[in-house]
Amino acid sequence: MFHTDIIKIENFIEPVIIIIVAYGVGKLLSLLIRRYIRRSAHIMHFDPTNYSFLQNAVSFIVFICATLFIFYRVPALHTLGKTLFAGAGIAAAVIGFASQEAFSNIISGVFIVIFKPFSVGDYIKLLSSQQIGVVEDITIRHTIIKSIENRRIVIPNSVISREAIMNSSLKDPRIKFNLEVVLIYETDIQRGLDIMKEEAQKHPDFLDTRTETEKANDVAPVAAKVVALEDNGVRCRAYVWAKDNDIAFEMKCDLLKTLKERFDKEDIQISHAQRVMGVAHVAK
Repeated sequence: MFHTDIIKIENFIEPVIIIIVAYGVGKLLSLLIRRYIRRSAHIMHFDPTNYSFLQNAVSFIVFICATLFIFYRVPALHTLGKTLFAGAGIAAAVIGFASQEAFSNIISGVFIVIFKPFSVGDYIKLLSSQQIGVVEDITIRHTIIKSIENRRIVIPNSVISREAIMNSSLKDPRIKFNLEVVLIYETDIQRGLDIMKEEAQKHPDFLDTRTETEKANDVAPVAAKVVALEDNGVRCRAYVWAKDNDIAFEMKCDLLKTLKERFDKEDIQISHAQRVMGVAHVAK
């Protein structure tokens, strides 16, 4: 009786030890991969998305291996294993139906890593929900987006893979935004356009995207034009380039302020019906 009890205890302890060891190994591997990503991403200039996905998948793989090892090591589970395999057809159907969403998220996550509609660190906008933020992580189940309010948006991979996404960081992170003002008809429109160009070029974050040929041909760094004649005034627009989306937003805010100050100083009058608008291709 005592010997039988010892065997039962051993059969219970061994799976527990295997699970604890597997948990520790999974955490250790995940930590090592995370440190490698942080240390090497900036030095080697590689895309961390693939490694981030591997980091989140490693614990799952270790857990599956540990489960199979438990069935192999514990004799008491051999019969259960044979029973499970005997009913594999029914079990596969039930598990497949219950887990189809989970598998869909995993497969979608793999496709995201392979085809890269976005990567970790990209600034994206979901067009259907207007959610905006930076991709912070891609796990085997979901994608985490850090919003501009510093909140986390957790979206299943199967959902985000069906979304129409505006990626401001894909291939070329530079942003061209439109800076608009509506001036009254009686003011000096040409002077207003010149001020818009001057202030844009004076901004420390202004990006000159002209080619050498365009510079040789004296193409203006900033284009400013009259785009509409409206009931309340003349709509003027300047096309300004910035390094990326975040800088473009801050730059637009700065320019709206400096334009107002310059217009007041030089008596360029903004329409009272619609004073200043910053309509931009900026997802803010």
